[in-house]
Amino acid sequence: MTTRLAVGVDLVSVSRVDRLLADNPAAERDIFTAREVGYCAQKRNRPAHLAARFAAKEAVLKALGTGLGPGMRWTDVEVVNTPLGRPRVRLSGGAARRAARVGASSPEISLSHSGDYAIAHAVMFLSTTAGPDDASTDEG
Repeated sequence: MTTRLAVGVDLVSVSRVDRLLADNPAAERDIFTAREVGYCAQKRNRPAHLAARFAAKEAVLKALGTGLGPGMRWTDVEVVNTPLGRPRVRLSGGAARRAARVGASSPEISLSHSGDYAIAHAVMFLSTTAGPDDASTDEG
């Protein structure tokens, strides 16, 4: 068994995410958990905070080697904050199953937004004999 570092990054336009949610209000509950929506609702720049969480979901899924693969939902990757504001990730559903299959450590993430862009970076260790892009590990 080997241990490898897995990295994912995503950059998204804040206005693109804001437009997506305005054009399709149901998308908000498909992409974000109630806890994420509640957290962002308290922020002065709600669209930027939602976009950063969208980027975080993409970055974590990239680090897992799947993107939004079969059997996964956007809400399987949830960004929560510690009492001091540090963003953390909670995995559930298909993302949690994938993480278990590849022996992923808890993802570390960093979020930022400036102007019309939000970015997220995810890092985790994988401890498995299968690689992150080994399709044979993506059953279910």
